[in-house]
Order: sequence, then structure tokens, then C-alpha cells
Amino acid sequence: MKVRLAVLVGIAVVAIGLVGAEAALAQAGGGGGSGEEIGGNIGELLSEWGQQIFVGILAVGALFFLLNQKYGLLAVWVVAALVVGMFVMSPDSVQSASEGLGNTIFGGGGGGDSGAR
Repeated sequence: MKVRLAVLVGIAVVAIGLVGAEAALAQAGGGGGSGEEIGGNIGELLSEWGQQIFVGILAVGALFFLLNQKYGLLAVWVVAALVVGMFVMSPDSVQSASEGLGNTIFGGGGGGDSGAR
């Protein structure tokens, strides 16, 4: 039972790594000629695959908890999946929402050093 969970966690880590590989591979491009966009293209491809693998792993995990009637763990799995999915699949939205929340709570505008150097 613990081995299955370890395998699922390992696969999830690999999927998240593939999604994060987009930025690294996008920097690899930049040569001249027809291969100019190869880094960005490979990064986009791996990002799409990573997102699909991520969703597939989430579905398998949810089915595992659902079929074993562990509804509390299923709820934790779903909440964790939503949080990780937000950060992985739409970091710009998370950043703008966090900045808006911070400006609302702490008073907006500053956004940086207070000038002390």
C-alpha cells in the first residue's frame, strides 16, 4: 500500500518537473536559422505533456481514495491538487491574486524596498 503511494508521489514529482522544464528548455533555443524556436517549442510540448500527466495522476489518486472509501484523504488530495495546480498551471494568475490580496490587507502601492540600503 505504501509502495503504491510512493510510486504515485514519484510520478507526480516527475510530472511537475516536466511542467517546470519549459523555462529551461526555452532558454536553450536562440541559435540562428530554422532551429531558432526549437527550445520554446520543446518547452511548450513538455509543458502540455506534463499538465496531462499531472491531471492523469490526480485522477488515479482520486479513484484510489474513492474506491477505498477514504473520503477524508480524498478531500485532502483534492485540495492539495487544486493548490499545486494553481501554482503549476497558472503562476501569473496566482501572482496577480497574491499582489491584490497583499495590497488589500497591507495597503497598496509600495511593492518593494523601503529605501534603506
